[in-house]
This record gives sequence, structure tokens and C-alpha cells, in this order.
Amino acid sequence: MRKFFTNVWRVITFPFRLIFNIIAFPFRLFARFRRYLNAEPEEHPLADVLTGLVTDKSMRDFLWEEIDIFRKHLLRAVLSVVIGIGIAFIFAPQLVSFLAIPIGGISKLEAIEVTEPIGVYMNVSLLAGIALASPYIAFEFWWFAAPGLRPRERRYGLFGIPMAAIFFIAGLAFTYYIMLPGALPWLLNILGFQTKLRPSSYFSFVTGLMFWIGVAFEYPLVIYFLTAMGFIKPKILSQYWRQAVVIISIIAAVITPTWDPVNMGLVMLPMILLYFVSMGLSYLAYAGRRTHETPTASKE
Repeated sequence: MRKFFTNVWRVITFPFRLIFNIIAFPFRLFARFRRYLNAEPEEHPLADVLTGLVTDKSMRDFLWEEIDIFRKHLLRAVLSVVIGIGIAFIFAPQLVSFLAIPIGGISKLEAIEVTEPIGVYMNVSLLAGIALASPYIAFEFWWFAAPGLRPRERRYGLFGIPMAAIFFIAGLAFTYYIMLPGALPWLLNILGFQTKLRPSSYFSFVTGLMFWIGVAFEYPLVIYFLTAMGFIKPKILSQYWRQAVVIISIIAAVITPTWDPVNMGLVMLPMILLYFVSMGLSYLAYAGRRTHETPTASKE
């Protein structure tokens, strides 16, 4: 009889319990996420990890588990890019027209191959898809690294996710509104040659330049957060700036759409400027970190 009344009571109170659980779900989720942000990671010194990989089978199993977890995060990031490309492909005609404005519109382009238009659509859709998926890509990499970060580092990394998307889009805008209007007239009229633009060459140049400048714009943000987390010190950046310029010039030579020094300079100069900007941001982050650690040290 008691069991019968218990079941009746459960049936009567079920709608109320359901409503309560629905209302409480976001609060429970927020509390769980807050605990996750403030959880201290397990300490695994690098020397012990390297030694354990040779001597301890469980450590090797742990490494393969981490690789498998990273593979899943990477797969989800790639899927987000595919979804972004699919969305961008719908708006590809408008994007193509927009990117052709600096040279006077699509009518200024002459295609000589049957596959050029679809190649242009894919190029533009790829760039737009990466831009759309960049916040989720940053979140996946943060999610993978978060278990090994301290609470302060975890919060800094989480704050950097929307900033990564903003900086990438800022790089695209900088290339489109500042670099292209200044560079294209000079490149198209150098030595008085009459230049006939092909869609494939023009959009490969534009999308390649926009993508790599967008990636370069992430560099100051990455340096700032790595400094705030304690992984990098600004003194190292200031000491090795000459070597950094050499490395940047090599990277610019590799990623430049064409091999001429003018295009290489178009990529290299903003990257060098961004390096010095990141150096200044690193000093700011380091000062903030020292200010945060000083009260803690005095309490101890």
C-alpha cells in the first residue's frame, strides 16, 4: 500500500519536478562550468612524463588517449570549417562581387578556363568558412588544453576565444580596406603594362593575402595570453627581435601567393609591425601578471 501511494505521489508531483528541473538546469550547468574553470590540474612534470613514456606502460597508454582526444577535437574543428564553407557557398556570388570591388567589379576579370568560376567560388567560400568557424576552432583548442591549465590560465584562454575571431576578421578587414586599395593600382600599372586579370589569379592573390594577414593578426593576441598565463616573458621577445624578423621574412616568402619581392613585402611588413605590437602587449600582460602575483606572495 505504501508503494502504491509513493507511486501516486510521484505521478502527481512529476509536472512540478519537471518544471523545477528545467528552470534549475541552466543554473546547474553554470555551477558545473564554474567548478570546471576553478579546478586545479594534476601536476605532471615534463621530465617525469618523458621518463614514463619509456618505462611506464600506463604513461604510454595515457599519451595515446590524449592523442585520441586531440584527434576528436581536431575532427570537430574540421567539421565546423566544412559547415562554414557550406554556409559561405550559399553567399559566394555576393562575396565574389564584394571582393572584386577594389579592381572595379567582376566585369574587369576575364576567364579563359572552364573551371575558373567554380575554383573562384571554392576559394572565396573556403576563406569565408574559416572566418565563420574561427570562434569554434579556438574553442576546441581551448577545450583540449583546459584540463592542463590552472584556473587563471583557463579563464584567460576562454576570454581569448571571441577575441581570436575578432582579430582574424580585423586582419581580413585590414587587408581589404587598407592593403589592397594601396597595392593593387601600383601592381597593375607598374612599368605601364596593360594587365588583364584572370579570376583565378586575382582571387587566389586576394584570398591568400587576406587569410595569412588574418592569421598574422592573431599573433599579438596569442603572445598576450601566453604571457598572461606565464609561458612567455617579454624580455625574450625584445632580445630576439632580429631573429624574429628573419623568421618572418622566411614565412612571408613561403606563404606569399607569388614569388616576387613586392608581394612578399606586402605580407612581411604587417607581420613585422604586429611582432612589435605583440611585444608591447606582452609587457602589459607581464605587468598585470606581476601585479596579480604580488598580493598573493605577500599573503603567503
